[in-house]
Amino acid sequence: MAHERLQLVDVLRGFALMALFLVHMLESYELYWSNPQPGIADTVFLLFMGKSFSLLALCFGFSFFVLMDRSARRGEDFTARFAWRLTILLVIGFFHALVYRGDIIQLLAGLGFLLLLAHRIQNNRVLIALAAFCFVGPTLILQIVAASSGAEWANQPPHFLNDPAMPVYLTGSLAEALSANLWQGQVPKWWFMLESGRLVQIIGLYLVGMVLGRTGFFARAGEYAKARRIAFAIAAAVALTLHFGSDSLTAWFAAQDHGEAANRWFGLLIGSWFELSGTTLWALILIALWQGPLRGLIGPFSAVGRLTLTLYIAQSLVFVPIFYGFGLGLYDDWSQATRLWVGGAAIAAQLVLAAIWLRHFHYGPVEWGWRALTYLRRDIPFIRRS
Repeated sequence: MAHERLQLVDVLRGFALMALFLVHMLESYELYWSNPQPGIADTVFLLFMGKSFSLLALCFGFSFFVLMDRSARRGEDFTARFAWRLTILLVIGFFHALVYRGDIIQLLAGLGFLLLLAHRIQNNRVLIALAAFCFVGPTLILQIVAASSGAEWANQPPHFLNDPAMPVYLTGSLAEALSANLWQGQVPKWWFMLESGRLVQIIGLYLVGMVLGRTGFFARAGEYAKARRIAFAIAAAVALTLHFGSDSLTAWFAAQDHGEAANRWFGLLIGSWFELSGTTLWALILIALWQGPLRGLIGPFSAVGRLTLTLYIAQSLVFVPIFYGFGLGLYDDWSQATRLWVGGAAIAAQLVLAAIWLRHFHYGPVEWGWRALTYLRRDIPFIRRS
């Protein structure tokens, strides 16, 4: 049962990683935003942008529960070890961010320390209430109210719209790109996470993932079939309403004459709710497929889900030089269709290579290093022995 539980979460994590990779490919690892054009990218962004990242956050919260639960069953307290584990992950994320400033490892690791506080709350209803508060979008609502009240800081253009590092990525040298990624290129990303409400939303997803682990949701997914159907209906209704009714909603809000800034924050709030409902739909669809006769269709995602760190970093090492100015500079040479086909082929290759790798090794190289440093041991099995 535990194996089934973890394999299902591996599938969710693997699907999320491949979906996130496809988003990165269509946006040429962020260079698309220097001159965005309508096309296939819009559909990919609609389906996966924000939602894939949110799925990874949900799985992160669940993985925290698994580690803490296993240690508790052995009569050990994993708190200090998990804090050390997050510190290592922060360092890994720092070096990856030098290559690709859109790195999410640092973000997931940094917010992960809050899980150590949430773990002390034994009442799951309290955790769900806190998650619901995070999902409402308190920071965006605050910005809407502040902007409507005439607060100067809330009526300024979002900081994340100012991206002085973009010209460096487009035409600069490798040294210039690395230098920009130390600070200048990172600032817009962190402003976006803060101003868009994404930081708070991730905390909510962490809490939900932890509660799903506590309640055995993944271990006994079949027992929650009715609840999943109800949740699917609600999430689908919300997603469809927000997608097809967003123009009407934003027009209605604009008619209240709260100002341009308040309108902008309201649009971001609607977008955050849409992404959250989309995340829920993808998670429920994947669980339903796993529980049904089409399990084999999504089973291959399990392997890439076990090699998430290695593959995530490898994707950047391969494709950032392909798109960026210090490499081949193909960000404006490949059409959106070409980026889609190359991304699809790369996903297929990762699915195959991950399955082959795990036949011979227990972990990916980055996962093994992370685990060895977590326990400060070099005898962690790596190569599979016959």
